[in-house]
This record gives sequence, structure tokens and C-alpha cells, in this order.
Amino acid sequence: MADISALTTLIELATKDVDEAAKRLGRAVRAAEEAQQKLALLSGYRDDYASRFQVTMTTGFTPMAYRNFQGFMDKLDQAISGQQQVVRDAEWRVEQERNAWRESERKRISYDALCSRAQKAEDAKVAKREQKQTDEQAARKLLYKR
Repeated sequence: MADISALTTLIELATKDVDEAAKRLGRAVRAAEEAQQKLALLSGYRDDYASRFQVTMTTGFTPMAYRNFQGFMDKLDQAISGQQQVVRDAEWRVEQERNAWRESERKRISYDALCSRAQKAEDAKVAKREQKQTDEQAARKLLYKR
């Protein structure tokens, strides 16, 4: 019975680990989604700015306006490139947290299986002991009847 108690404690600890890993995974997924949304926003803003510039080109613009446009587009491209790296980092983090969660869950399942086996062994011992007692009682009754 002490084995089952120790395994139950291990299962409880492993369950807490699984819960914590799930929370970390959830936070990592949310961060990755937010990073992806920011990237989409920057890309959309860049596309919008480029299309507005195309409209401006039909009416004419000054060399200074063109330089300003180029400088701004360069900064947007740098921001997009930086955000792409943030997205890659966030996706890597999600994968790391997913692996940590899987490992925690695997450990919890292993402890659960060990506990089930120990419980079955304990139940078999109890059943054997009860059967032995029943057999002994039947043998005594038969002996006293004679």
C-alpha cells in the first residue's frame, strides 16, 4: 500500500507539472499569435502605403517626397524583417513548450500506469488472502462438523 501512496504522490506532482506546462504552452501560443498579428499589421500597412504612393505617382511628386517614401519603406521593411524574426522565435518557443508539455504528460501517464499495476497487484493479494481465510473457515467448519 505504501507503493501506491508514493505513486499517488508522484501522479499528483506530475499532474501539477502537466498543468504548469499547459499554461506555459498557452502563453507561448498567445505570444506567437500576437507576433503573427503584428507582422500582418505591418505588412498590410506597408502594402497600403505602397499603393497610396502608386496613386501619388500619377499626379507627380518631388524628389524629396520620393526620398521620404524610400526611407519610410526601408524602415517598414526593417520593421517587418524584425517582426518576422520575432514570429520565428515565438514559434520556436511554442514548439519547445509543446515538447515540455508532451514530456510531462508522458511522465504522468507512466506513473498512472505504474499505480494501476500496483493497485491490481494489491487487489490480487487481498483477494488471495480473503480466499485463504474463506478456505480456512470452510475447513474448520468441516472439521467441527465431524
